[in-house]
Amino acid sequence: MKRAALYSSTNRSRGTASRPASVAEAAAPATPGRVRALFLDLLRRHERPVIFLGGALVAATLVLAFLALQPSPVEVSQEDIDAAVLHTLENKTLPSRAAKAAESVRESVVRVRGYSVDPKDPDAGEKERSVGSGVVIVDEGIILTNLHVVAGVSRVSVTFFDGMESEAEMVGAHPENDLAVIRALKIPDDLPSATLGSTHKLQPGDEVVAVGFPFGIGPSVSAGVVSGLGREFRSPEGERLLKNLIQFDAAVNPGNSGGPLVTMGGEVIGIVTAILNPTEARTFIGIGFAATIEAAGSAVGIPPF
Repeated sequence: MKRAALYSSTNRSRGTASRPASVAEAAAPATPGRVRALFLDLLRRHERPVIFLGGALVAATLVLAFLALQPSPVEVSQEDIDAAVLHTLENKTLPSRAAKAAESVRESVVRVRGYSVDPKDPDAGEKERSVGSGVVIVDEGIILTNLHVVAGVSRVSVTFFDGMESEAEMVGAHPENDLAVIRALKIPDDLPSATLGSTHKLQPGDEVVAVGFPFGIGPSVSAGVVSGLGREFRSPEGERLLKNLIQFDAAVNPGNSGGPLVTMGGEVIGIVTAILNPTEARTFIGIGFAATIEAAGSAVGIPPF
């Protein structure tokens, strides 16, 4: 007769006790201490991602706080803009176009003086024989002026915008346009050169400024317009006929010779060369002439500017 299998209660108890510890722990009730332990264990195992995520959250919070503190944008109407412009015009004096043009070349304009000894009285020493103007076209001290200002003298002196004086030597001449190129032997620090323009688009009626040393006074500024182009002028001595000149009506006098004729954009487009006066006064009566900057380019020995 087959015997029924017998199961010991002890073995059943042992089987229950032998379940894996993890299962038993999972079945255990979730106490606050146990939750804390599990949380700390999770932090230890994922420390870097948690730190990164925390930093990102802090940064995002700061950005949002910053944006929340910014004032809301204010819409600006055309009326507001017009009112602001009107207020500026009523309360602030803006420089004129002529003033801005003159300022653009102010530090590039020099006074030029020629000295020589009178052969009839050599014991009297050097005397000033001529006075004119010039404009720096290369910041190394290369200056454009009129040939009649420096011709026939034994020594040439230039005075810069800051009061520095220097002797100069002639390095080029263009008698056909009464132009000369001189070089100062010493120059101020950071000497600026003038901006040279072109007469290709110049028209009668265009505003211009003449800067120089009339009668040695200056630098002086006068403003006017271009009166004509392609003019001719024969010097009172009849020595040469000057061609292709710019005629203008900005006031110039003896001493302006060699100074720049400047556009409202601050570009030198001519070198003041002569004035027309049928009397013996040799003063300005409304017509002046300037050699074009293209002719000045030939005097310097380089292609026109």
